[in-house]
Amino acid sequence: MTEASMIGLLVATVSFGALLYLAALGELISEKAGVLNLGVEGMMAMGAVSAFMAAHQTGNPWIGLAVGVLAGALTGFLHGWFTVVLGAEQVVSGLSLTILGLGFAAYMGKNVVGRPPGGVLAPVDWGPLTDIPWAGPVLFGQAPFVYLAVLAGLATWFVLSRTRIGLALRAAGESASTADAAGHSVVGLRLGAVVVGGGLAGASGAYLTLTLTPQWAEGITAGRGWIALALVVFASWRPSRVLLGAILFGGITILQLNAQAAGLGIPGAFMSMLPYIATIVVLVLISRDAIRIRLNAPACLGKPFRAER
Repeated sequence: MTEASMIGLLVATVSFGALLYLAALGELISEKAGVLNLGVEGMMAMGAVSAFMAAHQTGNPWIGLAVGVLAGALTGFLHGWFTVVLGAEQVVSGLSLTILGLGFAAYMGKNVVGRPPGGVLAPVDWGPLTDIPWAGPVLFGQAPFVYLAVLAGLATWFVLSRTRIGLALRAAGESASTADAAGHSVVGLRLGAVVVGGGLAGASGAYLTLTLTPQWAEGITAGRGWIALALVVFASWRPSRVLLGAILFGGITILQLNAQAAGLGIPGAFMSMLPYIATIVVLVLISRDAIRIRLNAPACLGKPFRAER
């Protein structure tokens, strides 16, 4: 393998890692507040089709991104309304929204399948920085979404660990009754967390149709929302580890795509399963350490809350 090929693999790994990172960050924020969101895949699909359609109509990919984030946030609001406000079962609501999101996105986008994008968020030109050997293309040859993902990760870490609202949000996930007794609105915190998480999932979907594969097709998310869910468990609910996991699984995805292109004689169906097989293997290995999971997972994750006052 040539040096250029290796650099190309690293660039693509970071690109696909950022896609997973955005969605996984959204799930992390939601789970930190105590809400399990299995609707990430549907929120990504809604963000993807909304962003593509908006960019196609306006010719402005930034408007497409804003619309994609809004679509994901609104879908997240639905999940939050059902589970946080109405007290519906979180697993059922999340799965229902995944099915709804995928189906509604396919319906919305049926007239733009195969059409050219109205605008693409291409890699940023950093001038001489891009010419630095190896590090230049990998770090300074990426699309704006990658840098937005890094900023979102830093903001998530800072808010969760260094601010009062982050402390209150974590309290809502660890002991909702204690947070309520301290005067915090558990419903407001959880609803806000799910909406922000949905917005990040929508941004991840927009990344697909505005940069990585600038087109719309039914099923374009291809199960990546489920990988994002697994990444949160893999990372033990820590933002820094989510980044490492996203890069790892981004690399696995790229290796799968390149192995297919290289014609190694391995069935294409098996190679397409590789990222998901890796996800299952990782989850099985992690689940063997039940004590670690109990120590790191938010204590009230998946549990509805009803204020006593």
